[in-house]
Amino acid sequence: MINTSDLQLLPDNKKLQSACKAMAVLDAILCQDWTYRYYSYNSQWSEDEEFFEMRNGEGDQLLVLFRNEGAVINGYFSETAQGEKDKLTDQLPEVFHEFIFGEPVNSAGTTFSVWQLNGQPWKTGIPAENDDHSAELLSPLDAKPATYVKWAADYFKGSYVESGIPLDTVTRIFNQEPLTKEMVCSLVNDLEDWDQLIEDLIEISYPYHINL
Repeated sequence: MINTSDLQLLPDNKKLQSACKAMAVLDAILCQDWTYRYYSYNSQWSEDEEFFEMRNGEGDQLLVLFRNEGAVINGYFSETAQGEKDKLTDQLPEVFHEFIFGEPVNSAGTTFSVWQLNGQPWKTGIPAENDDHSAELLSPLDAKPATYVKWAADYFKGSYVESGIPLDTVTRIFNQEPLTKEMVCSLVNDLEDWDQLIEDLIEISYPYHINL
């Protein structure tokens, strides 16, 4: 289990970024209504910065900023008290300050924060005394296609093909293979809006070969 006490299994920022894009693509296929998606990705967040979000509809959130030199993850678990943010972000590199102390992170709240810079190991600040529940929020970010399949099979029940979510297709997307109609149709029987999917792929900055 990945948590703030043991970050060794958290992938490096580049591999994590690829996995986050893949999860956002899969969510965009399995749930075209953005309101009900679990994962979303904005490659045009700002100049030289990209943004990933997890929201589960129950108040818990992960907000992740990717830069060329590293990444920072802000976690908020709604059922635990927030610690002192100055301690949770102790020794946070200045390059991440604007994101962590600005919006939307400031309004979302912070129960833990972890970061990686210039290829160094992932780090965190001074942990809160109470359980920060980081394992629940960080463990899905192990960049393993099987982890996503297991989760999505329950979360999106009824939205995918009767035979189940194919691990092969999910693995291809995690490997950043250009998305094709064939890959989409292996996941869902009937995609309602192909134009919407292409808009999502452009926002995520994910390659595709789809001719409408």
